[in-house]
Amino acid sequence: MKIYYWSPHISHVATVSAVLGSIKSIQKFANSKFQCVLIDAIGEWNDYSKEIENHNIKIKKIYKNEVYSKLPRFGFIKSRIAYLIIFFSSFISLKKLLKKDQPNFLIIHLITSLPIILNFFFSFDTKIILRISGYPKLNFIRLFIWKFFGKKIYKVFCPTTETKNYLIKKKVFDEKKIFVLKDPIINIKQTIKKKNELLNFDKKKYLLTVGRITQQKNYFFLVDCFNELKKHYPNYSLVIIGDGEDKKKLINYINSKNLKNEISVLGFQNNVLNFMKNAECFILSSLWEDPGWVLIEAASVNKIIISSDCPNGPVEFLSYGKGGYLYKSNNLKSFMEKFSEYQKDKSKIKMKKMILTKRKVKEYTYFRHYKNLVENLST
Repeated sequence: MKIYYWSPHISHVATVSAVLGSIKSIQKFANSKFQCVLIDAIGEWNDYSKEIENHNIKIKKIYKNEVYSKLPRFGFIKSRIAYLIIFFSSFISLKKLLKKDQPNFLIIHLITSLPIILNFFFSFDTKIILRISGYPKLNFIRLFIWKFFGKKIYKVFCPTTETKNYLIKKKVFDEKKIFVLKDPIINIKQTIKKKNELLNFDKKKYLLTVGRITQQKNYFFLVDCFNELKKHYPNYSLVIIGDGEDKKKLINYINSKNLKNEISVLGFQNNVLNFMKNAECFILSSLWEDPGWVLIEAASVNKIIISSDCPNGPVEFLSYGKGGYLYKSNNLKSFMEKFSEYQKDKSKIKMKKMILTKRKVKEYTYFRHYKNLVENLST
């Protein structure tokens, strides 16, 4: 059985890890039952060539000239221009590939409009599976494409039950086509190795957040929260790990608040688990997440989590507050109240929350993803 993956991207987002993790999970547990192929649309997978080679992931390049490195990236307009370039430059080549190779399944993660529209107008023997990557913002164009052209989609995989219910409520797809498939986030052996790596970092008592520095992560709000927090808890520092389009603006904002000695912006790190392991707690300030990869990673190293109640992943993963501390999204007063609650709670209460969330981590292992994916493909 041939399973092809389509996920063109213009930046290092969690979806990229989800795609590679899905392929690796199948190759690890399915032996030779499935043949997985990663489609390279414009050279976007070149940055992961070592990982692809080390895990013997088969890749098919459908481009003649690599344009990935030349694409505009940061900002809403530039990113949309990049998406249009990928759409039109890949239209014919993707159509030819599907006609020639006739994979049993094509799992589509990003820039999904192209395979969805191709599938609508042309007769393929391939079953198209839409993998919802992150919280789906149903703008007019996406809603139209999914509702009109998506009628021939075979199945829709959602990362959380909350998102599944959201799509059912909005009547975007036939309810019978929608299933929950959780991301392959935790590779147990790799997690153990990474969390035990020596951390060369001089901050001792720090709060941690991890993610791309974009509007979604709401870091300017977090800086304001920390500015208020340090008045009551002066011994804490804040560490932000990530890169992104708003990095320079964020650093300037931190400096304007005279917090450059208390807040560290470290940029992208290959290993965040050792930072998580040594942090006092993990904080997520996002405006939306689904499910929120860093939450699962933080829970895997037994870290207490303070998170916004943004849609859709955090509330579900933290068992609606039983497995962590949920504050009202973008609400400074609520954040301070929850942080104070975290400070005052006895160790027994914190341990109970941590254990509850740690148990949910197993739902995001490579093996669980493989098992659920194969079950969904077989029915």
